[in-house]
Amino acid sequence: MINISAKRRSKRQALELNMAPLIDMVFILLIFFLVTTSFVRETGVEVHRPRAATAVEQQHATILIAVTAQNQIYMENRPVDIRAVRVHVERALAENPAGSVVIVADRNSNTGMAVRVLDACRQAGAVNVALSAATSGER
Repeated sequence: MINISAKRRSKRQALELNMAPLIDMVFILLIFFLVTTSFVRETGVEVHRPRAATAVEQQHATILIAVTAQNQIYMENRPVDIRAVRVHVERALAENPAGSVVIVADRNSNTGMAVRVLDACRQAGAVNVALSAATSGER
């Protein structure tokens, strides 16, 4: 007796799934999302900004400097000494000469510390330096 089903199974070709086009599409999507995503820079610490009735939202701040209530300075999630602020701002401005600086000072920080940071930024060559304030709608 001839087993027809076994004969048919032996003639069938093995199915192969080609993964190369799928992997190519995944990489294309990844590159697309990386190119179109804008990365938000943050200071790295929680700062309670003072309110200002005339506060205006600034769209593209490239250098963010935080001054905490304890008068500690943070740039890019790292504590920075006041003497190193100028060097860090100079380095950031060398990467992006049209960059602007935003000082995010806590409402309980010393005004003197915020002025020292502002002065260091101007000595580094920053032309656009702003002090961040909360609008009336923010907490």
